[in-house]
Amino acid sequence: MNGQPQPPGTAPVPPELFTWEFASDPYPAYAWLREHAPVHRTRLPSGVEAWLVTRYADAKQALADQRLSKNPAHHDEPAHAKGKTGIPGERKAELMTHLLNIDPPDHTRLRRLVSKAFTPRRVAEFAPRVQELTDRLIDGFAGRGSADLIHEFAFPLPIYAICDLLGVPREDQDDFRDWAGMMIRHGGGPRGGVARSVKKMRGYLADLIHRKRQALSEEPGPGEDLISGLIRASDHGEHLTENEAAAMAFILLFAGFETTVNLIGNGTYALLTHPGQRARLQDSLAREERGLLETGIEELLRYDGPVELATWRFATEPLTVGGQRIAAGDPVLVVLAAADRDPERFADPDVLDLTRRDNQHLGYGHGIHYCLGAPLAR
Repeated sequence: MNGQPQPPGTAPVPPELFTWEFASDPYPAYAWLREHAPVHRTRLPSGVEAWLVTRYADAKQALADQRLSKNPAHHDEPAHAKGKTGIPGERKAELMTHLLNIDPPDHTRLRRLVSKAFTPRRVAEFAPRVQELTDRLIDGFAGRGSADLIHEFAFPLPIYAICDLLGVPREDQDDFRDWAGMMIRHGGGPRGGVARSVKKMRGYLADLIHRKRQALSEEPGPGEDLISGLIRASDHGEHLTENEAAAMAFILLFAGFETTVNLIGNGTYALLTHPGQRARLQDSLAREERGLLETGIEELLRYDGPVELATWRFATEPLTVGGQRIAAGDPVLVVLAAADRDPERFADPDVLDLTRRDNQHLGYGHGIHYCLGAPLAR
């Protein structure tokens, strides 16, 4: 990695990003960027150039700035590069009309409708099912003395839990596990098995929503699952279209699944490599005290959270972030992992402290795009 001390009078050399060394521990590189180039233009592995925002204050500004659009149509990507950059502009439109890819007023309308279905009551009622799934998965390997935590626990728990929340019948849930696994392992690219998995999931969701809509029209009472709630949601006579409901189900399943897998994996690794913190948490749980568990979850989200980069944003006009001028059409990526280690905001940011208070991390975002599923994830 670059970023070593330079001879006097020479300009600092940025660290090399997106290498295997960087991926194994990106935090030293992010610390260098926060100090020397807090808003840094770089070429991503896909070939597209984007601005990385690394300081906490700048990250909060960017996440809340509505001049930074979530709509890929604002990207000034050359026509010959379309579909090759990883920016989600070329994917099927019927799955792209969700909260992560639209701006007000469409975002305001959609979030208002989805919020009517994604209620605190529904999340609270769902907690026993998550506990049941957790117990069953752990019982499956507890007696062996060892397990593949990702394959046997972190991977199946969120997919089955979210399928239950959506109302996917149990007999179909293994299909969702296969489809989601294909997309996670091979990314969101447009070719091969990923494209087939997206097509199958899209077709299944469209059919499931159609069947649930028919059932609700015949008997309005039934259906406590989230898809039924999305269908019933109404605001001043407006309802979600079937494409919008399918897109919301898709993004909840895909985004909720991947982030939960990452959080379980990262959090477990952090506790295993910090035995003092782990012992303190175990002692607290043995006494049935939840205070340390609650602050600990927030600290694990800050220390090595499940999402390194926020989703794409695109400047709709020239603007300044952190003293850096950004041109209209430029892509911007807020580096949540860097912002949540900013010493200007967090004391001893590279220390895992499960008792940390005032932990206003950005793990679930900020502003109008703050994660609607944060209570469920916690």
